[in-house]
Amino acid sequence: MSEIRSAPCSACPYRIDVPSGVWDWSEYEKLRLYDAPTGRQPLAVFACHATPEHLCNGWAVVHTSRGNEFDLLALRLAGCPPIPEPTVPMFASGNDAADWGQQDADEPNDEAVEVMERLLRKFPRLQS
Repeated sequence: MSEIRSAPCSACPYRIDVPSGVWDWSEYEKLRLYDAPTGRQPLAVFACHATPEHLCNGWAVVHTSRGNEFDLLALRLAGCPPIPEPTVPMFASGNDAADWGQQDADEPNDEAVEVMERLLRKFPRLQS
């Protein structure tokens, strides 16, 4: 079982302070799937984009913020590791995060491009 990151990475798509358009449209679309009723959610856990050996902090925190950590089926199947307390403001749902991120996904602004370039320098495996 993977551990959940203790804090979201600096480019986590669930963070409110990350510019729109940092990730590909399809990456944001994945966030919506975990807002489905428990039985219709993906079975796979959501790994951190920056450190894939860990589960995404934003994913775990946002999708369990309703007070019941078993609302997230993949986390239940993973053995439900401890969920860290939120450390930064995050969107209220995967849909909210996806709506924001997809807004500028086709034409990211300078701030988003700067974040993407930093990520690619630090994590060359993110290059497609």
